Amino acid sequence: MHETDMTKALIVTVRNWWLEQPEKPKISHVHLTVGQFTCVEPVSLQFAFEVQTRNTFLEGAKLVIQETPLIAFCHHCQQEYRPEIGIQYACPTCHSPMEDIRSGRELKIDRIEYSSDSAETYAPNL
Repeated sequence: MHETDMTKALIVTVRNWWLEQPEKPKISHVHLTVGQFTCVEPVSLQFAFEVQTRNTFLEGAKLVIQETPLIAFCHHCQQEYRPEIGIQYACPTCHSPMEDIRSGRELKIDRIEYSSDSAETYAPNL
C-alpha cells in the first residue's frame, strides 16, 4: 500500500511548511490534486491520512482530493482521447500506442486552508 508512504511524505511536506510559520496555524484542510494514472486509491489515501494525523498538528484536518482524468493525445490522429486504465491505452481510432499523456499523472498539494487568530487563509502550491 504505497498510499501509506505517500501520506508520510505529504505530512512531512506540510509539517516543514507549518514549522516555518511564525504563528503555528490551525490547519483545517489539505487539498490534493491526484491524477487517475498515478495508481493512487483516494479512499486508501484518505484512510492513511486520518490514521497518520491522529495526535499530530494535523489532527482534525480534512484531506480533500481532486482527481484528474487520464487524457492522452494521438499524434497520428491529432486528437485527445481518454484511455481506459488497465484495459485499453491505445488510440481508439487508429490503435497507435499511447505516447503523449496530457493529464492524469498529477500528484501535488494544491493548497492548505488554515486559520491564524480569526482569519482563514490559504497557502497555495507547496
